Amino acid sequence: MTGGLLDSSMAVAAPTRPRGFARARWDEAVRLGALAALWLSLLLVAYWWSADGGFQDLGGWATGLTSAGRLTGLLSADLLLAQVLLMARVPVLERAYGQDRLAVIHRWVGLASFNLMVVHLVLITWGYGAGSIGAFPSTLWNLVITYPGMLLAAAGTVALIGVAVTSFQASRRRLRYESWHLLHLYAYLGVGLALPHQLWTGQSFLGSTGATIYWWSAWGVTATAVLVWRVAVPLARSRRHLLRVTSVADEGDGVVSVYVTGRHLHRLGAEAGQFFNWRFLGRPGWTRAHPYSLSAAPDGQSLRISVKDLGDDSALVRSLRRGTRVLVEGPYGRLSARARTRAKVAFIAAGVGVTPLRALAEELPYAPGEAVLLYRFRDRPLFEHEFHVLAREKGLQVLWLPGRRRRPDSWLGPDAGRVDDATALRYWVPDIADRDVYVCGPEPWAEQVRASALAAGVPPERFHVEAFGW
Repeated sequence: MTGGLLDSSMAVAAPTRPRGFARARWDEAVRLGALAALWLSLLLVAYWWSADGGFQDLGGWATGLTSAGRLTGLLSADLLLAQVLLMARVPVLERAYGQDRLAVIHRWVGLASFNLMVVHLVLITWGYGAGSIGAFPSTLWNLVITYPGMLLAAAGTVALIGVAVTSFQASRRRLRYESWHLLHLYAYLGVGLALPHQLWTGQSFLGSTGATIYWWSAWGVTATAVLVWRVAVPLARSRRHLLRVTSVADEGDGVVSVYVTGRHLHRLGAEAGQFFNWRFLGRPGWTRAHPYSLSAAPDGQSLRISVKDLGDDSALVRSLRRGTRVLVEGPYGRLSARARTRAKVAFIAAGVGVTPLRALAEELPYAPGEAVLLYRFRDRPLFEHEFHVLAREKGLQVLWLPGRRRRPDSWLGPDAGRVDDATALRYWVPDIADRDVYVCGPEPWAEQVRASALAAGVPPERFHVEAFGW
């Protein structure tokens, strides 16, 4: 079993210390608090349903259907708001979870909310039809046409169904990223159209002062979070820093690096390993934001991203001109020093996924032997010269893993021979279980890395990943 290890013996040893556990402990407390708040909110709405005669109504067939429909509707609405909050870029949640973890939770919460919404629709209609399945179509038509806000709710339901269908992996693979992102924005329309129906006809929303205050506050907080963190803050940040493109450099293999400067970039709060959502003004498709990670450690003077031509808007990055204005959202992501809890780290990357790890290798403090990079690539590595410099000046060890993957269920190349991935990982990095592991690459590949890292003894809380699906 072989691998190309870049020698770092000329580096000068220096003692290092991770930044400590303070931020990690705070993030853990935030995650526990968020989970507790979600369950408390679900228990609250269930309590108000019960106090409004929910259990008593279960005694009859038609009333039981209606009562169960009200409960599923309440739980669905509560989870829908939680789903929106999860992706509202609220800083305290963003820092505690990171975008990848938030996206996973967002999908599961959204799936639960969507299923409950469908069950709510069926049960309520069935119950209002006196429990007769034959009366279902006419009852549904009557509810939509005659009840206040129901026509809007029906339109909102259609929008949410469209978002749910295009969120399945099979559908996402058939869509361009730009198309999927545009369709996903209809979730906000669906949520907004559902509000009048819930407040005009939902007795559980207005049945008590506490319930009324809760629901109005929940909707208000959610709407404010979206407007502030998805709209106002990015616009204000872009206006303050006046970001502009200074140059575009060809890195080879279809990858270009874009250099951006602006005012007071030291106040941007960016860390190596994080990403921004970028909009380059004055070109087609500028309204669509794209997530690109920093490929160099921010120095307070400039930022660098490296983008691979994968079609669609990414192909246009190569043609950016000097002076192009830039709008950004961020910085986002927890693939940074914030997640570090050990002096030793291991970076594992595939292809263009090496970009945030390249920045981390530059910014993090470590002594020779404390940081190692395992880099999978097909033809030639990105930033080869820069990694040589980091090996010489900081003691970074680099293991080149060229060539195509040996088989679909393995993340390694032909250098691993016939051994399983976990064994190969332990061979190359014997103390892998004592390190923080940072990973970036395509989503299926990253999941294979996770499986082998856990099998090699890496605790789940020390596995930090940023995966991309397009």
